[in-house]
Amino acid sequence: MNNTISEVSEIQVSYKPNKVASTKITTSFDAVQIIRKFWNEETIEMQEEVKVILLNNSNSVLGIYNLSKGGITSSLVDVRLVLSVALKCLSPGIILVHNHPSGNLKPSSADLDIVKKLKESCKIMDINLFDSIIITKESFMSFADNGLL
Repeated sequence: MNNTISEVSEIQVSYKPNKVASTKITTSFDAVQIIRKFWNEETIEMQEEVKVILLNNSNSVLGIYNLSKGGITSSLVDVRLVLSVALKCLSPGIILVHNHPSGNLKPSSADLDIVKKLKESCKIMDINLFDSIIITKESFMSFADNGLL
């Protein structure tokens, strides 16, 4: 019996916030201005990436999470990973952001599907999905602003 107990992994959760929560997001434009500082503009037209902006109760930025890097036309969004990061950071709100290397701001059917799935999952966990934003080198498109959320 004693060997079984010693073979079980111990789970440890930690939280070490940096005090950068002075940056507040009130519009999709605010979110884009912040996220562009964390994006490599030299590869924005080459490779799709997904990032998550984590917000506190005042919609101030807790941090940016680099979720995934993909190929030319897609990148993986694992809803469980998004939620686990938000929960670990005690973040009651998130904004999903990804780029379209093609420069096309129109959401794909995969984009629409994953945002729907993420919104439903966030609702269960009492996390607000405030927006999903597609960015290109020159512009952006907000799901919330366009009634797609």
